[in-house]
Amino acid sequence: MADYTSTFLAEVKGKNPGETEFLQAVEEVAESLKIVLDKHPEYRSNKILERLVEPERVILFRVPWLDDRGDIHINRGFRIEMNSAIGPYKGGLRFHPSVNLSILKFLAFEQVFKNSLTTLPMGGGKGGSDFDPKGKSNNEVMRFCQSFMSELFRHIGPNTDVPAGDIGVGGREIGYLFGQYKRLRNEFTGVLTGKGLNWGGSLIRPEATGYGSVYFAAEMLSTRNETLEGKTCLVSGSGNVAQYTIEKITQLGGKAVTASDSSGYVYDPEGINKEKLDFLMELKNVRRGRIKEYADKYKTATFSAANPSGDHNPLWSHKAQCAFPSATQNEITAKDAQQLVSNGVYLVSEGANMPTTLEGVNIFLDAGILYGPAKAANAGGVATSGLEMSQNSARLPWTREEVDGRLHMIMQSIHQTCVQTAERFGTPGNYVNGANIGGFLKVADAMIDQGLV
Repeated sequence: MADYTSTFLAEVKGKNPGETEFLQAVEEVAESLKIVLDKHPEYRSNKILERLVEPERVILFRVPWLDDRGDIHINRGFRIEMNSAIGPYKGGLRFHPSVNLSILKFLAFEQVFKNSLTTLPMGGGKGGSDFDPKGKSNNEVMRFCQSFMSELFRHIGPNTDVPAGDIGVGGREIGYLFGQYKRLRNEFTGVLTGKGLNWGGSLIRPEATGYGSVYFAAEMLSTRNETLEGKTCLVSGSGNVAQYTIEKITQLGGKAVTASDSSGYVYDPEGINKEKLDFLMELKNVRRGRIKEYADKYKTATFSAANPSGDHNPLWSHKAQCAFPSATQNEITAKDAQQLVSNGVYLVSEGANMPTTLEGVNIFLDAGILYGPAKAANAGGVATSGLEMSQNSARLPWTREEVDGRLHMIMQSIHQTCVQTAERFGTPGNYVNGANIGGFLKVADAMIDQGLV
């Protein structure tokens, strides 16, 4: 089986040169699946892995737009429609200068397994642009979104591909994108999720990824008869995921002591309570300011500037019991992972997508800590997007309590799948294997059922 996996990975590397993030995601999954492919040769003979790593469709297009001075700009637009074996493509749109084919293919590949774990009928996709919304006026963002959707609308639909938001794509951007889609197609459908509550959005959707990652952490702790009560927690990021991670940690009795953005991080040993979180939300969501202002306002906190050339992030060096990486991919290096374990962290629940390098993941697994990989721990966001799709189809909004209850049940179900699958394949407690294998089996069986397509 090692020969099959090695040959498979060599072929993937040969076909996708330079796509570092995508190759990292594929390698992690392929390593987990060795034990499955050994017991189930039908997945090898049907070339399931080989088919899974090839997107069903890759859409690449130019996005021309005018700034407020009348100058022309050209960006690239992408949509990766990865796999539709169990439902329409579902996954976010990311607007960030770092966006490229490798990052979007890794995200789309991860999305296939994540969506499978939610138990909802959703395939995997991802998209976006190298456009940077930071520093742009509302009118500039609107003109860009309208130009972007003027091409994307041909390829999406409520039964084909349902995008959502991601980094750089919040409620403002979803609104502009939806308006242009409605204008071009002359129809009001649930083609995008993360919509405004007045026009088809779902309660709890903004909170869902952060809440879900904390719910998943609580489930992991329950296997050791523990709760989040009294736990000190390190959180990275200060966007949507981090904000609601901090909120839910606080509600469950924990204490979040860090937050960050690209300029650096703040450490507040007294904890980010409700009042401080309200300030942080206003700072980031309304004024779009920098995290240093938190330390300027609250003297209990200290600010440390980011060092882009460093080989570790000092945010992860503080003593704590739990860590919630909620910023971006590969933010926890091997050195960071070792620091976390050495300082007493025994639970990591990933709110961001693939925030830990492969070396860091192996350190967590070798240490035997409770490690919830992103495709399981942060699936709450897309799960609630799926619930938004259901509400749109029925033309019925659900209450906050109903959506939150369903989210909580889905995260419990994902945790149960991870635990039971890991045990079934002889690696009890290994949530990486549980998530990868649990997500794979449902998609693989559907692909076999549907023939060679």
